[in-house]
Amino acid sequence: MSGPRLTDLPGGVRLVTEHIPTVESATLGAWFGAGSRNETADINGVAHMLEHMAFKGTASRSAFDIAEQIEAVGGRLDAYTTHEQTAYYARVLKDDATLAVDVIGDILCNSTFSEEELARERSVILQEIGEASDTPDDVVFELLAGTALPDQPLGRPILGLPEIVRSMPRETITGFLDAHYGADRLVFAAAGNIDHDRLEDEVATAFDGLSGRDNRPVEPARYAGGDARSDRDLQQVHLMLGFEAVPVRDPTLPAQQVFSRLLGGSMSSRLFQEIRERRGLAYSIHSFAIAWRDTGLFGIHAATAPDLVGDLVPAVCDELVKLAGESPDDALQTEVGRARSQIRAGVLMSRESTSSRCEALAGNLHAFERVIGVDEIIERFEQVDGDAVQDICRRLLSSTPTLAAVGPVGTLEPWDRLCARLA
Repeated sequence: MSGPRLTDLPGGVRLVTEHIPTVESATLGAWFGAGSRNETADINGVAHMLEHMAFKGTASRSAFDIAEQIEAVGGRLDAYTTHEQTAYYARVLKDDATLAVDVIGDILCNSTFSEEELARERSVILQEIGEASDTPDDVVFELLAGTALPDQPLGRPILGLPEIVRSMPRETITGFLDAHYGADRLVFAAAGNIDHDRLEDEVATAFDGLSGRDNRPVEPARYAGGDARSDRDLQQVHLMLGFEAVPVRDPTLPAQQVFSRLLGGSMSSRLFQEIRERRGLAYSIHSFAIAWRDTGLFGIHAATAPDLVGDLVPAVCDELVKLAGESPDDALQTEVGRARSQIRAGVLMSRESTSSRCEALAGNLHAFERVIGVDEIIERFEQVDGDAVQDICRRLLSSTPTLAAVGPVGTLEPWDRLCARLA
């Protein structure tokens, strides 16, 4: 098994691969360094709509052909949009990698964006938005993001607003593609039983029509924080408590990931043990951390009965304040070691998946401009100790908190009292 290989193709596309000879499959695809963060407010949702429309027909393939040709060989074609990336990828058997490259290149360079397909897909996306608006977990996250990062792309929903999606013209979609799907933004990644040299020619041919395009800078992030509550007739109150976190290249990012795992990332974490196991204040509670180019968002998510909110929120605040201020004793070091082991296991287990390896290759290049080896990743986590975890906790608490709540929120304590608990 050889390490990753990277080639800068003549047109500007970067090809990165990892050969795994012991498997019979491969995951490969195109990762563009553009997403909803590249949108202006009046076209919110266009990146996600473009992701959908790419599968709706090219000059030589119908929408059915695109799906059928990959599925006829037992493969799977998929895509997703984030704030800073959009991915189009396939998992196929090793002998069908050439077909996958051709199909992905075709949908990204030769899509027709017919008005008939666009009208149909608008309806599909509006239903997707409707489904999200009926899901309290999705609603409370969008409320958190919009309050933490107001009036900017990072705070807007990736799916877009219904009123914008409903009237978005074809020209807006093609204009976004022309502006942001340039060769210089594209990483083509592959992991599995593949031949790098052969892929060089195939990817170069498939994306020959892709040129370097407008690389307008994204709007800088501005974290604000604040309080947002949506009173809904639900059985539970869905809560998220957020803080400004570190960006993706910050050297303390591994410490933040260990902190998140220790605080609320597993059944043995502090929040799960205190909030659910000892006090029965919530069925589920967890923490998460998102790292973007120039900022991040750390959050704690829980849902509980309205009559328990008065106990839940103070208990969560107490755990944060306690962790920030306690002496870094052997017990804390044991917790840190357990969190590091969980992360290490996750990293190594992900190596058993061609999809995870492929996504990591593309993500590394977009975020760090290089592929970071697994040994280096693990070593970064192994250097995290109790002091580093507490430093992250104090850094988070120094930012203005963000509270988002959906449900019967009348029993939730005032914003100023929450802030006082965290001071």
